[in-house]
Amino acid sequence: MLRRLTQISAKHLARTQSTSAAGAKEKWDLYAGVLVERLPVVSKTLSPLERQFQDMLSHIEYENSLKSDHELKHERDLVQMELIKQGKVQVDLDESAAKQTAQDLKDAYIEELKKFEVAPRTTADDAANKTTSTDRCLEDTLYLLVQQKLGQQQHLILPQGRRQEGESMRQTAERVLREQCGNDLQVLFYGNAPVGFHKYKYPSSQRAESVGAKVFFFRASLRAGNVQGAKDTPAVQYEWLPKEALGQKLKNAAYADSIKKFLI
Repeated sequence: MLRRLTQISAKHLARTQSTSAAGAKEKWDLYAGVLVERLPVVSKTLSPLERQFQDMLSHIEYENSLKSDHELKHERDLVQMELIKQGKVQVDLDESAAKQTAQDLKDAYIEELKKFEVAPRTTADDAANKTTSTDRCLEDTLYLLVQQKLGQQQHLILPQGRRQEGESMRQTAERVLREQCGNDLQVLFYGNAPVGFHKYKYPSSQRAESVGAKVFFFRASLRAGNVQGAKDTPAVQYEWLPKEALGQKLKNAAYADSIKKFLI
């Protein structure tokens, strides 16, 4: 019995050491990816319930508020006019003509308000469904996907690239975004630490040097510009998409799940 246990333990130890040695030999390529987001331009359209609640709060605030300087001035003007009608106050016609009452100001404000036009919440790019434009879906956050070659196929994914020797992961992310999207795209990185992670293995035929890639994602917000490829290179295929549409474009389920974990 003791001999049998010794043999089993020896086999288990040998298997563990073999597995550890194989794992130690595995080399992974490090990649940096960038989640570029165009934040909402306008506030969300209120639902009927939200509108009702907002109106209730506005009414409560109005009832509890103090009178403004304009309202107080209007009340003083009314008292002054009443005293003038009763002949209790002498009127200087020159001074009276030059004086602007609260009612005069109110009338001027109303005329100015009539000329004001509310900007539309949808744009021409919304109507044309122009997914390369950031001037659309103004109520939503848009995320940038670019077309890249993975293996033998083209995929729409977040901009990503391999780390070069001597670079920090943040520096890799900045370089990748500049190389793939051009200098016209101006973004603000939120920090030096990645917000997400994904790894995948290469096909067996491509594992001569590395078994796969580990991608560390950084978050950045769009400040100005748009994707613009470098000169003398094919046009970059890209799209700005809301969160709901990402699932249709990210074909790999594991990759899509990794992205969803750090989407807001």
